[in-house]
Amino acid sequence: MDDAQEPVPAAKPVVDEEEIEAAVRVLRSGRVVQGPEVSAFEEEFSALVGGRHCVAVNSGTSALQLTLMALGIGPGDEVIVPSFSFAASANAVRLTGADVVFADIEPHTFCLDPAAVEAAVTPRTAAVLPVHLYGHPAAMDRITAVAERHGLAVVEDACQAHAAALHGTPVGAFGVAGAFSFYPTKNMHSLEGGMVATADAEIARTLRLLRNQGMEQRYAHEIIGANVRMTDVCAAVGRVQLARLPGWTERRIANAAHLTAHITAPNVVTPGTAEGARHVYHQYTVRVRGDRDAATARLTEAGIGNAVYYPTPIHRLKPYWEPDQKAGRTWDLPETERAAAEVVSLPVHPALSRRDLDRVVTAVNTLGELL
Repeated sequence: MDDAQEPVPAAKPVVDEEEIEAAVRVLRSGRVVQGPEVSAFEEEFSALVGGRHCVAVNSGTSALQLTLMALGIGPGDEVIVPSFSFAASANAVRLTGADVVFADIEPHTFCLDPAAVEAAVTPRTAAVLPVHLYGHPAAMDRITAVAERHGLAVVEDACQAHAAALHGTPVGAFGVAGAFSFYPTKNMHSLEGGMVATADAEIARTLRLLRNQGMEQRYAHEIIGANVRMTDVCAAVGRVQLARLPGWTERRIANAAHLTAHITAPNVVTPGTAEGARHVYHQYTVRVRGDRDAATARLTEAGIGNAVYYPTPIHRLKPYWEPDQKAGRTWDLPETERAAAEVVSLPVHPALSRRDLDRVVTAVNTLGELL
């Protein structure tokens, strides 16, 4: 790498003066937990998910877990989950006491395959949890059709897909509920936090109880709950970020289009977009057909940030692999295994300049010599 060139980061979380001022304003107010900022953030985020009820919590993982709990999912139930995702997608199921059933993905979107979901349904199946991976919506039209045939709840993991949509419907507005994450590297953040969107007012109320020790009124506990509230500081930061999300999303889409138009390395496959899908590119993920380790080393040497999400499918992680081995349970997930062996994510975030994008393209295109 040229010493005069700064590396192009794989991600660049934004915390500007506006976020700082919002946080300071809340700290000075003295209302720092579950106050007016949280309520305002929930109301404003609702516009992103078709006007659904929104309930803010402390993380995307909590959003998933509390949603499953609100649906009464627990021991004896099965939930169908893709293995090609971050572990939280399956962890949230396990934390309720339910069993995870892994299903394969579609190769062109990296999202749950509706046919694999259909094949995985058993009498114990209570729900399916599609993940809108890398910012691409899962095939929700076909997945919800499978779920309706079998009487299953659909809980969307939209933690990587703020403002993504399929045939005009935003993610988080297809299933009984959708969960979002506001971790710093997401398309928008709140320092840390999560949100559940649901059309069901009773589920929304149960979620509010679950996040706050089972009570709406102080000391009037109605159910067993936890403490997974969002702070007003986080909500204030989230409100600033939410206002910026439309512009950032368009930048991500434009950056991805530039990369796709100019990457020509023969053994690098650029990401596709399903018909009717709005891909918001939380990650710009290519497939490397060849020596991926050599390719990522070459990119790093050229100063191009990159990462592999996810090198080990969830079903091969120790907390899942060992119990399945003891039970004699195996999973046939060829597309999941193939994706885990090939994927590399490249910079696509809105802070990239045209010069940054061209540097990414140049570095990727030199991989043709290596592969």
